[in-house]
Amino acid sequence: MRRIKAGITPVRASGLDAHQVVAAITERTKELMARQAALFQDDIRPKLAERNIEILDWEQLDPEQAEKITRYFRHQIFPVLTPLAVDPSHPFPYISGLSLNLAVLLRNPRSGKEHFARVKVPQSLPRLITVPGRELDPKNKQAGAAFIPIEIVIAQHLDHLFPGMDILEHHLFRVTRNENLEVEEDDAENLLTAMEKELERRRFGASVRLEVEDTISPFVRRYLVRALNLHDDDVFELPAPLDLTSLNQLHDLDLPELKYPRFVPVTAAGLAPQESSTPGDIFAAMREHDVLLHHPYDSFSTSVQEFVSQAAADPKVLAIKQTLYRTSGDSPIVDALIEAAEAGKQVVAIVEIKARFDEENNISWARKLERAGVHVVYGMVGLKTHCKLLLVVRQESDGLRRYCHVGTGNYHPKTARGYEDLGLLTCDRDVAQDLTTLFNQLSGYAPRARFRRLLVAPRTVRDGLIERIEREIANKRAGKPAWIRIKVNSIIDEACIDALYRASRAGVDVDIVVRGICGLRAGVPGLSDNIRVRSILGRYLEHSRIYAFCNDGETDLFIGSADLMHRNLDRRVEALVRITDPVMIAQLEWLVTHAASDAVSSWWLEPDGSWTRHTHDAEATGWRTSRPRS
Repeated sequence: MRRIKAGITPVRASGLDAHQVVAAITERTKELMARQAALFQDDIRPKLAERNIEILDWEQLDPEQAEKITRYFRHQIFPVLTPLAVDPSHPFPYISGLSLNLAVLLRNPRSGKEHFARVKVPQSLPRLITVPGRELDPKNKQAGAAFIPIEIVIAQHLDHLFPGMDILEHHLFRVTRNENLEVEEDDAENLLTAMEKELERRRFGASVRLEVEDTISPFVRRYLVRALNLHDDDVFELPAPLDLTSLNQLHDLDLPELKYPRFVPVTAAGLAPQESSTPGDIFAAMREHDVLLHHPYDSFSTSVQEFVSQAAADPKVLAIKQTLYRTSGDSPIVDALIEAAEAGKQVVAIVEIKARFDEENNISWARKLERAGVHVVYGMVGLKTHCKLLLVVRQESDGLRRYCHVGTGNYHPKTARGYEDLGLLTCDRDVAQDLTTLFNQLSGYAPRARFRRLLVAPRTVRDGLIERIEREIANKRAGKPAWIRIKVNSIIDEACIDALYRASRAGVDVDIVVRGICGLRAGVPGLSDNIRVRSILGRYLEHSRIYAFCNDGETDLFIGSADLMHRNLDRRVEALVRITDPVMIAQLEWLVTHAASDAVSSWWLEPDGSWTRHTHDAEATGWRTSRPRS
């Protein structure tokens, strides 16, 4: 859309210009949003009502409930609201991105003149207000609970905001703005300062989408489109309520029977022989053997988080170096790094302040680290630092020893409970030397760095993976065993896809488990007959990356942070570590093989690009196959 407004619309490699791309994206997005709305209205909402969990309209309240909510409005909501009129002395107000707003059409009964006003729904108050008398009773949860959206309450009391005016119409709407950040890194004297300035500009990015209730009048719709400098195609009409993130309030209700059974992660077997309330010695365990972590099944708090905490408190630890792409400001990881720095340890944090939509948070807690004496490095010019690495240097009786963690997911204690990820804890000398070299490259200059067990983007990940694919092709043609098994979030890199097609045509069996974007076609005769693609969308977000190659029976296997996308392979610092322990290799190889097998409920990619859902029945005796979806 930015290119269109600038008049720069060349035909791209896809054969489409910018106008055609936006039109196709808009059409598809409208289909998806209509499906999402229908899922809530026709499926989720009725099933919640069967359990006495209801979202009500004002007309469904009895007089006593209405009176109590009116009282709540006067005391809790009304003081927070700011009605903004639009007239010659009041220009159309700035509408912040993704905020909920009421468009109100008024009439002055004396003059008969109509006016427009905007009322912003306060984000500081709960979106869903509990209906008095319908609170969730801990002793009788079957009685359920009822809620009413705050925008309905505000709309019902607009006469309090505009006394003496006739309320003609009111409609909820929401605007999406362009929040892409553009920093000319080569010209920026200080990347951090440039990012902070750009974040200030982000709030005022151009409007790109308008969501409105499907009951909106043509007049108000046209008015908003014109005021926001949009087109009719940019309007998404949806049934109320808009912004379904409000349903998190329902999920937070104490109704365990409507949720997944509670799962309690365990301490990884390699760190402690048995579960204990007292943490084991992470360093002693790592000296004894490498440890493979599989989150969220293996606890993040008793492994990675405990590793950083023990390193911060250990007087023998001299230095801690860590990459931080996304984490929380109240993270125990950040607190441990601060504790280590205050104790006099050398602490280096490679903070990626260009992590999309986390830029502001990352700058905030990076400043906190700096104030504590941590050496904070704000990524690299032209590249995002996306690798997940932790290096601890410890003074021991026989000299310095380096302890390492290489992961597939962020150092984020909260997402670690919902993201499926892998991690390797090791004090192997080759990995330690590789991490030392890579950290030196990130914080200083090391353009000719070489690595032993790591593949590092943007230099060696794509070439290293394609080299191994070609080896499988050569082995197959030589009559040797050959297969490729890959688990990623996304795969759209043309060079890697072409290499996999070559492998398929050579007769190499290729299993791919991909959660998100997939630019590869499976099962196309003469092209990808031997490629099988599965997608698992379940309780946990499948986030780990595994690359496994038969290698004539000596499995060559990597885990790490890189997906097969241009941005990962060309515009990010990524790291894949080669796994050498035979037991770990067997576990990870089984994980990918099992995930791609018929024994797991998953979506199967068809030759025409559609996906078919295959689900095991409750008795695990047969399969149900849903209709394909493109």
